[in-house]
Amino acid sequence: MSLSDSTESPEITSIDQLEATFHDGASQPSDWKIGVEYEKPVVDKKTGEAVPYEGPGGIGALLAALKDNGKWEGLYEDDHLIALGDGRASITLEPGGQFELSGEICDSLHAAKEELDRHVAEILAVSDQLGIAYLGLGITPKTAIAAVPWMPKQRYRIMRDIMRKTGTLGHRMMQQTTTVQANFDYSDERDARDKFRIAMGMSPILVAMTANSPVVDGELTRFKSYRAHVWTDTDADRCGVLPFAFDTNAVFRAYTEYALDVPMYFLARGSRLLELGGRTFRDFMASGLDGEHATLEDWTTHLTTLFPEARMKTYIEVRAADSQSPELMLGTPALMKGLFYESDCLDAAWDIIGAWTLDQRLELLAQTSRHGLAADGPHHPVRDYAKELVEIAHEGLRRQAKTNPAGEDETIYLEPLAALVEAGMCPADKIIEAWNGPWHGKIAPLVAYASYTA
Repeated sequence: MSLSDSTESPEITSIDQLEATFHDGASQPSDWKIGVEYEKPVVDKKTGEAVPYEGPGGIGALLAALKDNGKWEGLYEDDHLIALGDGRASITLEPGGQFELSGEICDSLHAAKEELDRHVAEILAVSDQLGIAYLGLGITPKTAIAAVPWMPKQRYRIMRDIMRKTGTLGHRMMQQTTTVQANFDYSDERDARDKFRIAMGMSPILVAMTANSPVVDGELTRFKSYRAHVWTDTDADRCGVLPFAFDTNAVFRAYTEYALDVPMYFLARGSRLLELGGRTFRDFMASGLDGEHATLEDWTTHLTTLFPEARMKTYIEVRAADSQSPELMLGTPALMKGLFYESDCLDAAWDIIGAWTLDQRLELLAQTSRHGLAADGPHHPVRDYAKELVEIAHEGLRRQAKTNPAGEDETIYLEPLAALVEAGMCPADKIIEAWNGPWHGKIAPLVAYASYTA
């Protein structure tokens, strides 16, 4: 839901109007930007338990403390402060209290780094008084799912009930998982197709590189990215790898047709969210609901409720990575920017992953969620594919030649991820080694290790 008041939105009369929203997102390469969304678990610093909304050390108090700094405008639902915005960026809550900064549209990764640094400093400035910690992990590690709090948002109450029927892990997805998402522009439909199929096709490799969620409910799991595993049994209608990404040139029409047949969660009218009873957008567009008719704003909202491994809006959203420590957080955006914003780097990436079958992609996603970079790929070890993609991205960032005042280009944000890949390690490997060693299977050392610091 927007931080601004809802405005009158044009009524939809044809599928062509829906498809046109994707065409309208195209821009010239000289105008391409990047946007990053940063999620992290918030836990009690002493116990490691997920933080509820209520109370002097709760998520509501955290939002209020940030709002009191004067930068942010508050958004309320039923008198609950549930988000902050400043017209360029926003801070929102995931269902279990995971904290998200949806960053500004940035000209470079240097600008994104400055924004991330400001955000980390801002939230750390109020953490001691609240007794909370922010974790650089892809999942909330200790609190059992039945005890994870729910944030007071209408949207999440509706989703919670629906996800009881669509899979066994939907509540875990909502309440425990965290990611870092990167958003990229495209020049036309062909460019969007190329980026979309690489974002979708690379998802197993991204999982392998960024796996950072091996501990759940206080126990070590069989997965290096339990977050990635959770998505496999959340909701088959709206999640996973989309086969058409690899076999169509008309990707805007294909995505439109796909989205039309996904059941809607709700219809937003003012401050009210109306449940649709499983009706698809196609059905709603054809017959309406109690005098309400489909609008472009309804379509835009519906697109935000689809959760495939890569998502299309008026930009391409890369969604497959676990959230990271601040030091590694820009690794995925750097990797994808290096590949996406140089045409021959984009082609080179497809040369590496383009020949895999759909079954191979699905199997590889299952394997990398368990084994990270130690998984075997269709023809080579996953580590080898990852190294090649990192090398291509490094060259792409070098060519883009975006420098900071110190004269450094954007490859500096790729280097920490590249070092892990070179060593054949993902972040989860370090956690697992310590968990089985000096941490003796205890949560407190994990919380100390993963906590954001100044």
